Amino acid sequence: MKRDDYTAANREAWNEAAPIHARQRFEQLLADFRKPGHSCLDALETRTLQEIGLAGKAVAQICCNNGRELLSVKNLGAARCVGFDISDGFIAQARQLARAGAIEAEFLTTDIYRIPARFDANFDLAIITIGVLGWMPDLRGFFSVVARLLKPGGQLFIYEQHPIMGMFEPGDPEPQPRLRHSYFRTDPFRDETGLDYWSGETYKSKPTYWFQHKLSDTMMACIGTGFALEAFTEHDHDVSNIFGNVTAQPILPPLSYSLIARKTR
Repeated sequence: MKRDDYTAANREAWNEAAPIHARQRFEQLLADFRKPGHSCLDALETRTLQEIGLAGKAVAQICCNNGRELLSVKNLGAARCVGFDISDGFIAQARQLARAGAIEAEFLTTDIYRIPARFDANFDLAIITIGVLGWMPDLRGFFSVVARLLKPGGQLFIYEQHPIMGMFEPGDPEPQPRLRHSYFRTDPFRDETGLDYWSGETYKSKPTYWFQHKLSDTMMACIGTGFALEAFTEHDHDVSNIFGNVTAQPILPPLSYSLIARKTR
């Protein structure tokens, strides 16, 4: 399969998942965003964005899902906010949440690798959060897109699941976790058990393709596309909330990480 084949297949699966997610949480999200200033961001993400500074900045979120994080960023003081996602269903939800909260934000359905050139050099800050990089078959191509969206000197903030977690099985019911996959795996994971990461319910779904990228792959793809690393921290909390048996252990691997980089060319 080629890059476009993977992204097209994942788009179908995410569109299939959109109404399933909506049934579980959307009414609560609508109620939340009707409250002025609501934010769903955790304390670390909020603090980091405040330290970066949002006032007056144009912000892009790559793979924004239903827009809840970007709308939170807007409520924290950002200026123009634009979210990009491959799923028509989730972009429709994002627009509905924005209307519910009377929050000004733009949302565009697009293959991330094909974000239109009219958005080039539009943004001061690009945000990538949990569960984005594993859907990208081509990291260098992905970061090239992020770089062209940013203005000279613009910043990138990544807050992601640590790739070492790809060695475990999500939702593993065994109390003692075991290493099940190679950190150095290059073939994508193919799955047809659904994308219901909120309740953990499985269903016969359209196939999805998830890629195991080493941390060095991510950092070198970022650096190789014109970014300079400004901050990097590994964390002991699971931003995905799908590795309960790992987080219950007294000795932990790195579970997530945050990275800030600046566009230098």
